[in-house]
Amino acid sequence: MIAAPRSGGGKTTLTLALLAALRRRGVAVRGAKTGPDYIDPAFHEALTGRSSLNLDSWAMPPALLDDVMAQASTACEILVTEASMGLFDGLMEPRGARGAPADIAARLGLPVVLVLDISGQGQSAAATALGFATLDPAVRIAGVILNRVGSPRHAAMATQAITATGIPVLGAFGRDTQLQMPERHLGLVQAREHGGLDELADRLATQAERDLDLDAILACALPPRIAPMVPAVIALPPPGQRIAVANDAAFSFLYAHIMSGWRRAGAEIHFFSPLNDEGPDEGCDACWLPGGYPELHAGRLAAAGHFRHALARFARTRPVHGECGGFMVLGESLTDKAGVTHRMTGLLGHATSFATRRMNLGYRSATLRHDCAIGRAGTVLRGHEFHYATVTSPGSDAPLAEMRDGYGDPRGTGGGLRGLVSGTFFHVLSTLPAMQADTTCATDIPVPAMAQVSAQT
Repeated sequence: MIAAPRSGGGKTTLTLALLAALRRRGVAVRGAKTGPDYIDPAFHEALTGRSSLNLDSWAMPPALLDDVMAQASTACEILVTEASMGLFDGLMEPRGARGAPADIAARLGLPVVLVLDISGQGQSAAATALGFATLDPAVRIAGVILNRVGSPRHAAMATQAITATGIPVLGAFGRDTQLQMPERHLGLVQAREHGGLDELADRLATQAERDLDLDAILACALPPRIAPMVPAVIALPPPGQRIAVANDAAFSFLYAHIMSGWRRAGAEIHFFSPLNDEGPDEGCDACWLPGGYPELHAGRLAAAGHFRHALARFARTRPVHGECGGFMVLGESLTDKAGVTHRMTGLLGHATSFATRRMNLGYRSATLRHDCAIGRAGTVLRGHEFHYATVTSPGSDAPLAEMRDGYGDPRGTGGGLRGLVSGTFFHVLSTLPAMQADTTCATDIPVPAMAQVSAQT
């Protein structure tokens, strides 16, 4: 695991540099990400050629965590897991399931390489390293990478102090502003929008080879500590046997473990691009609009007449669900940050806006009030909400779910339902275990029961 004391310490840059350097060496390397982030895994996939999966100790039950790690560990020699936030950051409770990267490292026995931003300090970095190494005996700090090092003397000062505590220093990454990743309001720009990604990967690999002790880092690796899986654990039952999934620059936030679970349960995935004015395949029996950045493409979506009409026709007889950005597109209108209002599909009655931004962020559990594409009434789902859009008009649709935050405190109702169309700002990561035994989807389309799906499928 590549972790750090805080966000902004350089984890993503160091993780991508390590992935790029190991792939250049010919190592079959794969990435993973703790927490509900959906942007960094796309960069992992772009640099390794292998899908990157999420690991979350709050949103994923233990059996699902083990199953996802088992999937992530296949078809690779080395798995590099990028931590979110600071290593020990998460909810206040419960212990071991706070959503903290340390929960994952402790449960799965992942050695942690700690990235320390030492800009503005020298020997004092040793105190940080020692504190992280001794705070929790269940979390093993295998070594430290110094980041944003100003000079060889600067690196030597911190290295001498840290190694005196018995913690190995595995590299000293120099400052290079040209290696910084471009960002926007939800974090990094998406991998598919990064025009110079191949060049960046090449430069990252070259700097990693120069500044990191790759052999020592590889020597830190250990097999993950997971229980053997016999039946596969499906995070979310597929909404149909053949699922049309929007997939382009406006709709790209679909967790890999969700889609993998659908395929392992026997469902087929058929991608289409609303930005290219495509509608869902008529041969499908469910449609899914993932999150993304529809506000950046609202004009094109408003002009995509075929997409709108095809989706409306589809929704008359088959379920359609939208998450976050997909939920916004299902509404009547979307106002961009410039204050321009664009017509959306109108399959739900709400309107959203970025003209006045307000952050909505945090873990969520959702108890469904109605049968819909993501489960039957009473199903409890866990996931995450992260958006700046505000609802300017709620419409008159039936609320989809009762929402609670990560501590179980009520958050009111969320989402909307009209006929076979449902949507919510909430991104689903899993169904709670008590409900996982029922894998029949809400539209009565038969899918394989969880116990019948082999972990080797």
